[in-house]
Amino acid sequence: MDKSIIQLVDELPTDNITVKVLRAINYVAPGEWKNLVGFDNSIRTLTGETDAKVIQKIRDRAVALYHDPNQGYQGAVQLYQTIDKADAAMGTAALANKMGEKISFLSFLQNITPKADLTQTIDLALKIAVEIIAFSKLNGIPKPNPQEFAKSLAHNYQDASLIRMITLVCIDGILPLGPDFLKKIHDILGGIDTGVIAKNPAFVSINNVLPGNTPSDKVGFVNQGFNSVTGWMNDLIVKTGVTPQSIFNSLGNFIQIADNNLDFVAAFLDQTTNYYEHTGIQTVSRHLILKAHTLVKSEIKTEDKKPRSKDSSPSVKSDKNKKYGVGKTIEVWDEDEEEWYQATIEKVKGDEYFVHYVGYPSSDDDWVEEDDIRFRDRTSSDDNGYTVGDKVKIWDDDEEEWYSATIEKIKKHKYFIHYIGYGSSDDEWVDIDDIS
Repeated sequence: MDKSIIQLVDELPTDNITVKVLRAINYVAPGEWKNLVGFDNSIRTLTGETDAKVIQKIRDRAVALYHDPNQGYQGAVQLYQTIDKADAAMGTAALANKMGEKISFLSFLQNITPKADLTQTIDLALKIAVEIIAFSKLNGIPKPNPQEFAKSLAHNYQDASLIRMITLVCIDGILPLGPDFLKKIHDILGGIDTGVIAKNPAFVSINNVLPGNTPSDKVGFVNQGFNSVTGWMNDLIVKTGVTPQSIFNSLGNFIQIADNNLDFVAAFLDQTTNYYEHTGIQTVSRHLILKAHTLVKSEIKTEDKKPRSKDSSPSVKSDKNKKYGVGKTIEVWDEDEEEWYQATIEKVKGDEYFVHYVGYPSSDDDWVEEDDIRFRDRTSSDDNGYTVGDKVKIWDDDEEEWYSATIEKIKKHKYFIHYIGYGSSDDEWVDIDDIS
């Protein structure tokens, strides 16, 4: 039985040869990747949630999503694992036994044979194909689309996803094939026979997931995938100035290299690392956690609100008594961002208002409810920008919900508030940290 995503993330190493390589390559994009391990730790880091009950809900939902056959999460992990296993040589275990905190090539470099340029080219191109297919699975794209992937790679890739692609360029491209690896791969792929690629062990291992009905179709997809990212790879090299020597020097911070034979270095790393699987698991868990968090937050919002005593007395101050006219500048509450944004009212329809956000394009114009708008007069506000009568949002830790309220009294940095639509028995003093 396959391991759950929780097991996979919990078992990720905090420091081994793979992690050392990824940290070394991280110099190309400083600070972009951190080795995020442990599933609950990942939830807290990615969502900012600290409540144990909410974390458990996210955890449970993520597990359900991972094992849902209609989702592509488990399939993506299996792809990352498969391509890494196919890429590793038979001598991995023997080499691993020779590694310590410091690694010298002197004792076993003679036992390592670098891949031929043809084999290296096929392996790199297949890893790109796997990345495109995994990307499509994670984003619900039915048919793998190299162009859509290339667009996301250029604009949206970050963290583990980005370091994986950067490591691919460095370890599977520049080190073994040289600084002109893009041209070399292009020439090799352009002149190679389909049957040669189809017999490659790595190709055979992922053959069933490659789009196409014939080997020719599948190889065509592999070529198309490589061509779609050559622009990004070239831009990465130009912008960062990464070279074989700079990679070699960075790796030398933790590996004692006896010779400057970079193809041997690449062969060694091929045999001893599983960076595609390691970062692939981190990418999948990130997608899972963020989606599960969104779903859990939505569920929490639909739950019954805190049972406060409703007060139908006409003396209750209601925000609905305020009039907001067309053209008036107001502030609008964004529940996702948990922030107020300045806007102007364009249209009014009952208790709904069509607003234009100041400083934002008209494409962001939206209908909002009266409960989520307010007018603020800052001329008589305190040091925190609030004054008596202001409408605010109050955070309730127990319910994990924002409630609308008005400020009735101010005493230093404490505020006596009245919850809109609830009785005066619920009025209370709150701290500045609970107000937005």
